[in-house]
Amino acid sequence: MNRENIVETSTSQDSYDTKKTFADLGVAPELVAVLTAQGITTAFPIQAMTIHDALAGRDVCGKAKTGSGKTLGFGLPLLQRVAASDELVRKEGGAARPRALVLLPTRELAVQVHEVLEPLGAALGLHVNAVYGGADIERQVKSLRKGCDVIIATPGRLIDLGDRGEVNVEHLDVLVLDEADRMADMGFMPQVEWVLRRIAEHPHQTLLFSATLDGAIDRLVKRYLTNPVFHEVASDSQTVSLMVHHFLNVHQMDRIKVAAAICNSFDKTIIFCRTKRGADRLVEQLQKEGVNAAAIHGDLRQSQREKALADFGADKLPVLVATDVAARGLHIDGVDCVMHFDPPEDHKAYLHRSGRTARAGSTGVVVSLLLWNQVIEAEVIMRRLALKRPVVEVFSNDPHLKDLANWDPTQEAARS
Repeated sequence: MNRENIVETSTSQDSYDTKKTFADLGVAPELVAVLTAQGITTAFPIQAMTIHDALAGRDVCGKAKTGSGKTLGFGLPLLQRVAASDELVRKEGGAARPRALVLLPTRELAVQVHEVLEPLGAALGLHVNAVYGGADIERQVKSLRKGCDVIIATPGRLIDLGDRGEVNVEHLDVLVLDEADRMADMGFMPQVEWVLRRIAEHPHQTLLFSATLDGAIDRLVKRYLTNPVFHEVASDSQTVSLMVHHFLNVHQMDRIKVAAAICNSFDKTIIFCRTKRGADRLVEQLQKEGVNAAAIHGDLRQSQREKALADFGADKLPVLVATDVAARGLHIDGVDCVMHFDPPEDHKAYLHRSGRTARAGSTGVVVSLLLWNQVIEAEVIMRRLALKRPVVEVFSNDPHLKDLANWDPTQEAARS
């Protein structure tokens, strides 16, 4: 079904009034009270841009990196619209009939979005449920049967529940596609379109958020959204500029000790490896160096992943070693350093991984550890991101490793 795609409004972060409160934006007093109790009073740019249009019932496309505050940008209007519905129908022959659906790529993101929206929904008398793979489906079914106004779901588990007759998505008032580009990268577009086809004839609002709006996402927007308004918060260059980047040439036998030295100089570090086995092995090696670290990847039980994330978020665990499953969609405050222990696939993956630090206007350090045969890969990434940084040889006893945030090897090279 082709839908009109006529109106486009693009608003840059620099030109938009970012001092607005949520009350200024028309958010309900009950929701403002919950936010105020959490110490949240002023809207982030993506929230200030999108909430007004979403409350007005417009289809919205938001282009913003992870960590920019998208969850409240779509969550507050979604909850208000559902609460204002004339009739909240929670069941139909045993199937949950949610009024709103948030579709997103990973179980970690589903958990985090649920943690944000559940207390806000409760303030409006709404049931907010999260369903995702890797968790007990029977327990999720039991929760749905108790009542469901809003579902936060990963695509695979939503389809499973639909096939079992436990969820009916044909009467949605609001559909949110969060991290849409990541869902496309992970091959979830057929599941996304499964939902879109089922709600095509029912009047609804679609809110789509993505780091990029090209390729498959552009086709999705043109086919399924009606007169969407577009908002963009931050470009890749803005993201890169908030980080201190280091590209360090290390030796194979010294690489673990270099990684350990860097971890010991920061309170909170995320390290990225290319493989699950590599992540597990690195955790063991770091622990032998006295570094408290844990892994997060797809082969771990959901309870293990949630514990590692909870401990890391609560500052009980200083180092999280991850595969790219954690490169997108995780909201973890206060990450001081991101380390590319294994080089990313390309410049986009570099940005996605690195985006775990320098969030919401903060700064952060990004370190790439490069063996001799990985230097060319790093130089290609730098060229594509317009980064001009030297590749510097270091050893684990280098004093600069204790203060990477303030070390500028380019100045040292100029002086020499």
